Amino acid sequence: MHTTDPGRRALLRGLAAVALTAPMWPAAATTLAQVRERSTLKVGIYNDMPPFHQNGKGIDVDLAQALADALGVKLALMPFTADENMNDDLRNMVWKGHYLGYGPADVLIHVPVDAPLMDANPQTLIFAPYCRERVAIARRLSELPRLDTLTPLVGQPVAVPGQTLAGWLLIGANNGMLRDTLRTQWKDGTETARALSQGEVVAAAGLESELQSVLHDDPRFAITPLPMPQSPRDGWAVGLAVKRDAEDLASALSATLTQMAQDGRLRQIFAKQHVTWRSA
Repeated sequence: MHTTDPGRRALLRGLAAVALTAPMWPAAATTLAQVRERSTLKVGIYNDMPPFHQNGKGIDVDLAQALADALGVKLALMPFTADENMNDDLRNMVWKGHYLGYGPADVLIHVPVDAPLMDANPQTLIFAPYCRERVAIARRLSELPRLDTLTPLVGQPVAVPGQTLAGWLLIGANNGMLRDTLRTQWKDGTETARALSQGEVVAAAGLESELQSVLHDDPRFAITPLPMPQSPRDGWAVGLAVKRDAEDLASALSATLTQMAQDGRLRQIFAKQHVTWRSA
C-alpha cells in the first residue's frame, strides 16, 4: 500500500517525452563509510505530502535532519514527485536512479513496510518502521455523534479525495450507497479536513495524519478509523529503504530510529505537526 496514496502524478511530468537511450545499471550500494567520507546524507523525500513534507517543512523533513545529525553529517534533501506506483519510486530513488539523471538517494523516507512490496523489489532493503498510518474519517459531532457504520452518511455531504485509497473505498462502499453525495474534488485529506472545518460537509475522509494536522484539538470534530472492513483499523507501517547491499547504513539508521522512539523524539516530531505518533 502506498502511503502517498494512489492519486499519483507522473514523475517530473513534462520534462521529457522520450526516455534516454543510454543503458542504465543499478547504482552501487552507499556504505556508511562513504556517507561519512562525503559528510552528507542524501535523503529522498516525497513532494507535496502534508503533514510529512510541504514547502520544505514537515515530519519527514525533521526526521531526515535527525538521521543526518545522528550520523554526524549534513543533510541533502532530494525531493521528488511520486511516480505511478511504489515500485517505480524505489527504482528511481533507491537502487537505480531516474533516466533523467535524478537520484538515487542514500535512503528513501516514507516507504510501506510491506512483505509483497519487499518481494517485488529484491534490489532494495525496506526496514525501520517509524510510524503507522491508516485511513480515517473526521465528522462534525453535532450532526454525527456516532459513526459505527457508514449508514449515517447516506444522503449527507461527505468530502473525500477521489483519487486516493480513501476515495476508492468510499466510492465503492456498499455498492456505491454514498456515491450521490460524495464530494471528490479534493486531492488529499488536508483539503477535505478544511472543507469540514469550514462547514461545507458533515464528514471528511483521508489519511489520519492529514486530518489530524488540520483539525487537531478542535472539540467540534472526532477522527476515527474508517468504519468498514476493507479498511484495516490498524493501518500499515511506514519505514525507510536503501539499496540491498547497504546493510551497514541501514543498521545505523535503524538504531537511530529505535533510540528516537525510546527517548520521545519521534513523538515530539509528530506533535510539532499536530499529529499523534503511533508506534509501528
